[in-house]
Amino acid sequence: MNRELVILGSTGSIGVQALEIVEANPNLFTVVALSAAGSNPDLLIEQAKKFKVKVVGVSKNRELIRQALPGVEVIDGPHAATEVAAISCDVVLNGITGSIGLAPTLAALEADNRVALANKESLVAGGDLVLARAKKDQLLPVDSEHSAIWQALNGEDKSEISRLILTASGGPFRDRTDLSGVSVQEALAHPTWVMGPVVTINSATLVNKGLEIIEAHYLFGIPYSQIEAIIHPQSVVHSMVEFVDGSTIAQGSPPNMKGPISLALNYPHRVPAATKAIDWTQSHSWTFAPIDTQRFPAIALAREVGALGGGLPAVFNAANEVAVQAFVGGTLKFTEIVQTVSAVVDSLRGSVSGALRDLADVSAIEEDARRTARELLMKVGR
Repeated sequence: MNRELVILGSTGSIGVQALEIVEANPNLFTVVALSAAGSNPDLLIEQAKKFKVKVVGVSKNRELIRQALPGVEVIDGPHAATEVAAISCDVVLNGITGSIGLAPTLAALEADNRVALANKESLVAGGDLVLARAKKDQLLPVDSEHSAIWQALNGEDKSEISRLILTASGGPFRDRTDLSGVSVQEALAHPTWVMGPVVTINSATLVNKGLEIIEAHYLFGIPYSQIEAIIHPQSVVHSMVEFVDGSTIAQGSPPNMKGPISLALNYPHRVPAATKAIDWTQSHSWTFAPIDTQRFPAIALAREVGALGGGLPAVFNAANEVAVQAFVGGTLKFTEIVQTVSAVVDSLRGSVSGALRDLADVSAIEEDARRTARELLMKVGR
């Protein structure tokens, strides 16, 4: 069966790897549409031509792309990805970074498309809205940690789960005691994964792992008290599930995203040779350690906002996006990223406690969080 795919964020890390899987398996997949911001127009044009897509969605460089792709329908504007996500297909891969990925996720679900979700912010900012729309097996995880849990839970009874255990590489500072002088270049030098700048900074602060804890709660319906995160520098064991009898099932594969992407695209079948297997003829040493919550307070903060619910997870995420931008721009210290997020959460916790009704609610909450974060940064005065 050849599956028709729509790929959102096609020029990003997830999108590029997905297209490599498609190219290697033309008998399994056909790409009908691509969407990207358009900041890398040459790559988007190259992708569109190579895979002979019918539709391209962009928000930047639209005329350049339109002229380079005669005969291709070019959807442009700020809602292009949402329109593309609603195109009827077998699977929409949402590889967009940030909460702007929520609207496309909702649009894809409403169009009855299966969603391979790499955009964790969809669930962090609007988890209740997403779950209200998703049917059984319509929402499939692409994050390697959640894919690992999903695989480990196959055929298991949820009542017999003791804990979900997310693994974290620990980022570039897992062994660094003093984080006060961290530079942007140091924070972007991830020792294991090649990702976009926002996700890489989030990995350095462990905000990313906090977001993944919230995402795991929504994906698997497990209370926050039963979701843990630990440091695993080798990033081979992508996550684990501990059961009430003391057994633990772990999913392991080399540290790349092609395994999780391919499984979500081709579920319930696996793609042969999607990634290299672990070489069991060689010696391996894998280590695990608890997270130092004093140096990395993002985990506890994420757990708190997740448990309180309402609009607080959206506040957490939006405030972090502003703080990361300020750090990259040189106006905020590395250690002040999570401090800023915490201050914004404290400022708004009393006003966003109600249930989310629709996408407009999420947008309004995020705008309040961003405005509050900017006002806080102005007071800092750097």
